[in-house]
Amino acid sequence: MALSDPLAERMRPKSLAQYTGQQHLVGEGAVLRKAIENGHIPSMIFWGPPGVGKTTLAFIISQNLDRPFFSLSAINSGVKDVREMIEKAAQYKKGGIVPILFIDEIHRFSKSQQDSLLGAVERGLVVLIGATTENPSFEVISALLSRCQVYVLKNLTEDELISLLKNAIVTDEILLQKNIELKETEALIRLSGGDGRKLLNIFELLVNSANNKKVVITNDFVLTHIQQNMALYDKTGEQHYDIISAFIKSIRGSDPNGAVYWLARMIEGGEDPKFIARRLLILASEDIGNANPNALLLANNCFQAVNVIGWPESRIILSQAVTYMASSAKSNASYEAIAKAQKVVKQTGNLPVPLHLRNAPTKMMKNMDYGKDYKYAHAFKDNFIDQEFLPETLSGTKLYEPQNNPSESKIREHLKKLWVKYGY
Repeated sequence: MALSDPLAERMRPKSLAQYTGQQHLVGEGAVLRKAIENGHIPSMIFWGPPGVGKTTLAFIISQNLDRPFFSLSAINSGVKDVREMIEKAAQYKKGGIVPILFIDEIHRFSKSQQDSLLGAVERGLVVLIGATTENPSFEVISALLSRCQVYVLKNLTEDELISLLKNAIVTDEILLQKNIELKETEALIRLSGGDGRKLLNIFELLVNSANNKKVVITNDFVLTHIQQNMALYDKTGEQHYDIISAFIKSIRGSDPNGAVYWLARMIEGGEDPKFIARRLLILASEDIGNANPNALLLANNCFQAVNVIGWPESRIILSQAVTYMASSAKSNASYEAIAKAQKVVKQTGNLPVPLHLRNAPTKMMKNMDYGKDYKYAHAFKDNFIDQEFLPETLSGTKLYEPQNNPSESKIREHLKKLWVKYGY
């Protein structure tokens, strides 16, 4: 490792013992650690935000298993590069060795590029480890995804980030030459956004900006120096999340002007259109809901269209969806309903399903009164009959509360006629 390398590269772990975070995967007794220790690992996809150790973990796995490690980046590799790598892997396979092929940003691979990987995985020529910041359900072809185990990596916790800093201060050859006092860490942690690589890059920038050997890290010192260099950290960092936050809040706040402005900021910044479209899908239910059910249909159609069209024309489709949703009536009643329901479930546990609602596929179950006294709603006037659909102890618990907008006011009036016990 060269001293000219960035601090984050100099501090890259070389073993599981040095690896920080992802204890749910690589901690003692965790599923991935067991697979590594047993020497039998499947092809896998690491899904998580930037700077949480996806690439590092893939390399550590290859070292632990003493396997050749091939690495490609989807940004600058094509089908030809993949095929050449697979040919090299095939030579190892003849000797009984299965290399690890790491594909960084696998979500950027086209279908044809991913298809070129599929055959090698199926024939056992390589163990594929793909890394992605995007949901692999959307970005990885189903045939390849079905042959991979998906592991979700999480942002590093505050304690883990502080541990990275302290370890760098006492082990890095360059930092050891300076007198560094880590007095306050809140600003550093906030700017890092749970990204270990970004944290170390910011920290190195701060240390290098100090004019003397005594470096005291305080919140004011961090903000004073980093604000001037924030462009270095915008692409996947705090401003990225600030802008998507402003975008969502503008739509929620029914301001189409603010919403389309922040949309333009994301477009000009090179944001993935599918990321924006996915946020609209979530917002359509969370913030509009039954106040305007058409919003979800429009958002879904927008997502499908963006997948087909791409930039630059997708900006028009996104603008239509954004201005429509910002101008729409709003309700978070569906969001509140599921939140209440989940809270009740956590408080009450696994309450038994009432007998009349249970499935009765066998004679024994019928003899146990499964499904007995169930009333088929369509057999009654107006397709409704009053019966209990909650566990007995929760009878009368109202979880869905329609809000005061034209659409949900109609829903409330309808429910009021049906359900006296809920008090609509």
